[in-house]
Amino acid sequence: MFRHKLWHFVVMLTVVIALSASDYPLSASFGDNPPRTLIRNATLILTMDPGMGEGSLGVIEGGDILLEGDTIAAVGKNLPESDARVVDATGKIVMPGFVDTHNHLWQSLIRGCDTAGDVNSWLNACVFPLMQNPAITPSGAETYAGVRLSTADLIDTGVTTVVDWSHAMSPDFVRGNIQALSDSGLRFVYAYYGTDNPAVIADMRLVKQTLIDPNPLATFEVASHPGMEPWFFPSLQAMAALAKELRVKLHVHLLENITQRDDQPIEALRLVNALGPDLIVAHAIHLTDEEITTLAAYGVRAVHNPLSNMRLASGVMRLPALHQAGVQVALGSDGGTNDTSNFFDTMRVAVGLQRAMALRADVYPTVADVLRMATIDGAKVLDMDHQIGSLTPGKKADLIILNPGTLNFAPRFDWISQIVFNGQPVNVEWVFVNGRSLKANGRLVGVHIDELVQAAEEAASRIRQDLQKLDSAK
Repeated sequence: MFRHKLWHFVVMLTVVIALSASDYPLSASFGDNPPRTLIRNATLILTMDPGMGEGSLGVIEGGDILLEGDTIAAVGKNLPESDARVVDATGKIVMPGFVDTHNHLWQSLIRGCDTAGDVNSWLNACVFPLMQNPAITPSGAETYAGVRLSTADLIDTGVTTVVDWSHAMSPDFVRGNIQALSDSGLRFVYAYYGTDNPAVIADMRLVKQTLIDPNPLATFEVASHPGMEPWFFPSLQAMAALAKELRVKLHVHLLENITQRDDQPIEALRLVNALGPDLIVAHAIHLTDEEITTLAAYGVRAVHNPLSNMRLASGVMRLPALHQAGVQVALGSDGGTNDTSNFFDTMRVAVGLQRAMALRADVYPTVADVLRMATIDGAKVLDMDHQIGSLTPGKKADLIILNPGTLNFAPRFDWISQIVFNGQPVNVEWVFVNGRSLKANGRLVGVHIDELVQAAEEAASRIRQDLQKLDSAK
């Protein structure tokens, strides 16, 4: 994704002053155990576990779900209430929460920036200036404001797990970013974008050890950019080695724009021994047949970001070919170039783009396929399907309750199809992560929306003014 020299991380040479203390210390406690909850009398349950219900979505018509603390204890009919808190799901749909496998949450601060440009134009206008000029890099507080706004937006649309591919512009940026993720209550993966700078690598190790590993809702990934150019390759080599050392996934942008074919990213990934099931590639649009076969042979996982790819004129992922080859693909929002966190939009566009390209309605993904991509397949891409992605007893209690009785959704004809083609955040009535309700009765829990918006407005205003000054000085 990046077409510039990564000299902006020189500022990180001073990271040692931030290693032992932070303006954003994470609490040593992650809260008391959530209450015992019985979701009673759901009209439709999509378990995403074929062993529990009908078809590939594991559909159950009518039933209850019992949450014991952070775990799904039982799914069935007429489960006893005992001392559980009861949530009446009569007339509602229950399903796993959405898994957003590629996002850049700080980029809510640059929503609407350069809407007339492709990805290279947008990066040069909206992202690189902030990375290359420490004086205008978002502060930790500003980063916190943008990420916290984005997390609330994600919860509102039913996302329960997010991968935040963070540009990690400074130690303060990193800590503000992680604190906002932690405060949100979401299950999250922090993908730290690093280079071959020893100070950066030291901070990555420290952040994983002190800010991520102690948090049961957090996971660490290493983020990088693949390319053969001398300003890319050493950093890719260092990050591939670090990912193996830390036993975490390496997450890269791959062939988002057609011009990136000149970077020879597949060859770069091969040379650093990164090809394998611990590699996640976002976008993966401009792949040849041979490259698709290679990704499949190595078990590489991919993320489709259809809204961002449309906005930036990047192209359309060859999703049917990847599926046929056996590449596991999930869905992502991709931050400020999505300009919305609406995961229903992401699903329906993932279906619609392929139909428009093929001039056929029976092309992959179908409605059932895209619902799995948004849930269990997302969990599989992250190797978290033993914990999340389906309503299987024993897994973590990450789920959502949809209210179909709204102007945009009613009346009932085919509720499963309507989730994809009619669903909106307004239909998300309850969101549970690890057994805790982050949205209840249609309202975000413990969130003061006006305050989040105001903080983000102030941060975005400063950034916008500084970007305009830079542009005027050219």
